[in-house]
Amino acid sequence: MPSLSDALKSQVGRKFLTGITGLLLVFFIIFHLMGNLAIFGDPNAMNEYSKFLHGFGPLLWVARIGLLIALILHAWIGISIWWNKKKARPQKYKVYSSKGGPSKQSLSSRSMAFTGVVLLVFLVIHIQTFALGDTETITIAGEQYHDLKTLVINTFANSALYTFGYTIVMILLGTHLGHGIWSAFVSLTMRSKKTSAIVYSAGAILAVVLAIGFLFIPLYIYFGGGCEAALISCN
Repeated sequence: MPSLSDALKSQVGRKFLTGITGLLLVFFIIFHLMGNLAIFGDPNAMNEYSKFLHGFGPLLWVARIGLLIALILHAWIGISIWWNKKKARPQKYKVYSSKGGPSKQSLSSRSMAFTGVVLLVFLVIHIQTFALGDTETITIAGEQYHDLKTLVINTFANSALYTFGYTIVMILLGTHLGHGIWSAFVSLTMRSKKTSAIVYSAGAILAVVLAIGFLFIPLYIYFGGGCEAALISCN
């Protein structure tokens, strides 16, 4: 069985790693959005969801470290591929084309390195704000909970910079996923000529849905007034 070092040196191994880490991150993004949308549910739903995750104890840190390794691998391979292509072809193409079908070159595909770097920087700020930031505690049915819901609402309701910065980054996330989901399937050879268009369209639609889902939350809180908003109930 090839080692990680061998895989990183092999073109096939690098494509497999970027594909599998990309799909892993897409599944995490879907799961993360589902958790975030709990803010529109029962008044305690988001804090109970947060407590449920923290209930895994050390396993939660194992999952976090695994995701971090996947993210670093995905970013490092993606940036190195972009850099090697740039060195190999310093002159930009005037016309994009591909063999065997319509070209999948687009603004989304050509900005993958840029949007990836922005997402990495954003992730550091996001973790610092919501995962490592100071949270108050709240008592629910006699138990202490980290009041993540209030932290989220206060952050977006009181900071136009964070709200609109978050919104722009979520648009870039949609742009990145718009090509990235299809590209992951290609890297894992999980598509054929017959299914390529279907996979590309499904990936683009999923990217739009995820981006809208994420950017709706801060905009709704900022313009809707947080706990005063009709869809959000707070204690």
